[in-house]
Amino acid sequence: MAVSILHRATGAALSIAGLAVLTWWLVAIARGPAAYATFTQAATHPLGLVVLVGLTWSFFQHLLSGIRHLVMDTGAGFELNTNKRFAILTVVGSVLLTALLW
Repeated sequence: MAVSILHRATGAALSIAGLAVLTWWLVAIARGPAAYATFTQAATHPLGLVVLVGLTWSFFQHLLSGIRHLVMDTGAGFELNTNKRFAILTVVGSVLLTALLW
């Protein structure tokens, strides 16, 4: 149940914060080198890195949880132990993938 809630929360985070960062990046590119330098400076700031790492984790968590839901939609993975194992794997996998990417 917690992974399903995480799936919804990460989807909301990606659609709000992710689109805000993407929009800021695209506008900075369109406005020229000075605006892009400001964006780059903000993105490399420690708080900016926390946001980017958080969005990366949200992406991987949402992706793996979506795959888990897709498998469950086929009728597989409803056994309690299997479901629990898949739920744990989505969290561990998202953390590992984020660490590997960064």
